[in-house]
Order: sequence, then structure tokens, then C-alpha cells
Amino acid sequence: MSVIIELEGVRKTYRSGSLAFEALRGIDIRIDEGEYVAVIGPSGSGKSTLMNLLGCLDLPTEGRYVLADEDTSSLDEAALAAIRNRRIGFVFQQFHLLPSMTAWRNVELPLVYAGLPRHERRDRAIAALERVGLGDRVDHRPGELSGGQQQRVAVARALVTEPALLLADEPTGNLDSRSTSDVLGLFDELHASGRTIVLITHEPDVAARAGRNLVIDDGLIAVDRPTAAAGVAQ
Repeated sequence: MSVIIELEGVRKTYRSGSLAFEALRGIDIRIDEGEYVAVIGPSGSGKSTLMNLLGCLDLPTEGRYVLADEDTSSLDEAALAAIRNRRIGFVFQQFHLLPSMTAWRNVELPLVYAGLPRHERRDRAIAALERVGLGDRVDHRPGELSGGQQQRVAVARALVTEPALLLADEPTGNLDSRSTSDVLGLFDELHASGRTIVLITHEPDVAARAGRNLVIDDGLIAVDRPTAAAGVAQ
């Protein structure tokens, strides 16, 4: 099984004048293809900083981050942007859908940035929406969809480039209990189909749905453990 994520000795220090704050203090992580991993920790623990590094939104101060055999640690912004578009599918707490565009138009946006022709973009966007159970909503705008459906559109957009990694940051934070169950069920299905998922959360019940939990505290991985869901997945 191939390694999708490998962090070695990763540190992240933020500086303001003469002051320095070490948000990550030496992180070593390996995540294999097809794993479903939840990163959990309290506010200020370093999980948001870790998410930014995993998503190539920032670079480590020290250490090495390899994503799908590509060392990202010293890349410039243009190269990092290309990796974000090609290798990573993002799902955020805020859906970040454009209200004037239909569902399929929102889903096709990463393919627009990649320069694909329009007919291919539409076909792939509709296929992604069908994959998340919204084949009958392709021409609906965000305002015509429930919160759970809007998050499914966001997941379809994340999947449309066939990324190596699906990175979800508090994806249920703006959803009611029914929509939360709906979206987490979708993640279960994607994991069962072989998708590699890293989910950032502060909610233990959400983290329990993953097969593995990484508990981060004070900039370090305090606990790395399988969950009961890992046995179910097997």
C-alpha cells in the first residue's frame, strides 16, 4: 500500500518582531492510501496549523512533508497552488459555494482552473454530483438546497479532480444533526470505496467515525490510535 502523507520532524514557528510561537513542535505522521484519519484536539492545540500544512496552504519552518511521493517542503507558491488543485480536495466548514451558479457550475470550478474543455468539465461535474447522490440537483443553485446538500456539492467539487487526498476541515460545523449524519455517512461511503480522507475536528463523536484518530495537544501528536470504526471497516 502506497504512502499518501509523510511528515518528518515538522515544526511550524510564527514570529512577530522578537516574539516567536511554536505551533507545531516536531510532528511525525505517516498515512497510507485508503486510510480515514481524524485529527482531533482543542482550540490552540495546533490542529489548524497542521491542516494548513497538509493542504499546502503553508510551509513548515523545519522538517519535510511528502504528499503522494511529492516533496512539498521547499516549493514556491505557484508549485504549491498546482499541487492543491491537482492532489488535494478541500471540504470546509463554510461551503464556499457561489450563490449565482448552479451545483454543477460550482463543482466544475477546479477543472476550469486546470484548463479542461467545457464539455469535459460538465461531464465530470455531473458524474461527481451523481457520486454524492445529487444527480437530480445539478441545475439547482445553493439557495435551493439544504445545508447537507450544499456540503455534498462541496464534497463533489473536492472529488472532481480525483485527488490523492480529501482534506475536510470541520465539515459538519455548520450542519444540524440530521445533515451531519448525512454528510458523515457520505464520508463513510467514500472511505469504503478506497478514498484517503483526513478530517480535522474538535468533536469526539465525529472523530469516532474515522478508522484512526490523531490527538494533537500543545503542538505534538499526543495519541495515535485506531478506533472501533477501524474494525468495522475491515
